[in-house]
Amino acid sequence: MASNSPAPEGIELQEAPTAGAWGEWNPTEDSARPPRGKHRVVKQRGGLARSSTVLGVGVIAAVGASGIATAQDRPQVAISMPSLPDFGLGGAGGDGQHADAEGTAAGAAAAAKQTGIIAQQAAGHADAGATLVGRILQQAESQESAAESQTRAQAERAAQEAAAAEAKAQRETAQKEADDARAAAEKEAKEAAEAKAEQERIAKLAGSYSLPTSAYTLTSHYGDSGSMWSSGHHTGLDFAAPTGTPVKAVAGGKITSAGWSGAYGYRIVLELEDGTEIWYCHLSSMSVTSGSVGAGETIGRVGATGNVTGPHLHLEVRKGGSTMDPLAWLESKGLSV
Repeated sequence: MASNSPAPEGIELQEAPTAGAWGEWNPTEDSARPPRGKHRVVKQRGGLARSSTVLGVGVIAAVGASGIATAQDRPQVAISMPSLPDFGLGGAGGDGQHADAEGTAAGAAAAAKQTGIIAQQAAGHADAGATLVGRILQQAESQESAAESQTRAQAERAAQEAAAAEAKAQRETAQKEADDARAAAEKEAKEAAEAKAEQERIAKLAGSYSLPTSAYTLTSHYGDSGSMWSSGHHTGLDFAAPTGTPVKAVAGGKITSAGWSGAYGYRIVLELEDGTEIWYCHLSSMSVTSGSVGAGETIGRVGATGNVTGPHLHLEVRKGGSTMDPLAWLESKGLSV
């Protein structure tokens, strides 16, 4: 429906097409050209100031965007432009410029205020971010310091344990060396004491024991084998000496037997206090045939009676019916044969 209101100055309106000539209308640069001159901005309460021309263009653009596709299907309508305020063209130029200046100043102030708020918010966020970064760095440094302290403490503890282990090993080594030295000293002292006791015992026995003869040569030893002995081996110790060489009692005891004894020739048996028997064989003569005798006392003389190859004293040592090595027995009594 066409409006009869006069168009504002500076706005050119096109006539609405008739019903028979209705077609698609697209705004162009010329048809939507804004009026020449300055636009007076009207300050809206509670919102931003907008130009009526901008509003009109927005309406036209919205209509064009939403109705182009279906324009031919709709009935033909007349388009009328709204009354636009005075933008300073004509007689109200002074008031329009004043209002325009006020609106511009107010908008700049609002924009400046808004910009200041945004700057303050940005500065606040920046300060909060810097504070957070500082806290994170401080926490990282604290954790790193704690880790270094822990590592240092572990290293010190390991060093202390190693030092303690080394000191313990040294103490144990020193203690072992001391124990070994003490054991060696004790062993040496014990051996020395035993040797001394043995020497004293031998010296004492030497006064109680005597060699069976003198000026002799050992010819056959205990255990020698041969056909000359009925048992197949020698059961005594032979002292080769000239016939008539004195034969002595090796220790104090009593004579239990004296006389002829077959292959042994003339034989004297001397029994000692501990039951040991000393046999003197192949004697040429017997001086004592019974009774007790003392060590070193002559009881007969060397001869070659019985089964012999020459003059000698065959000496046997028996205990419990078994023979013993005469040489070892005499040496055990401290005698040097």
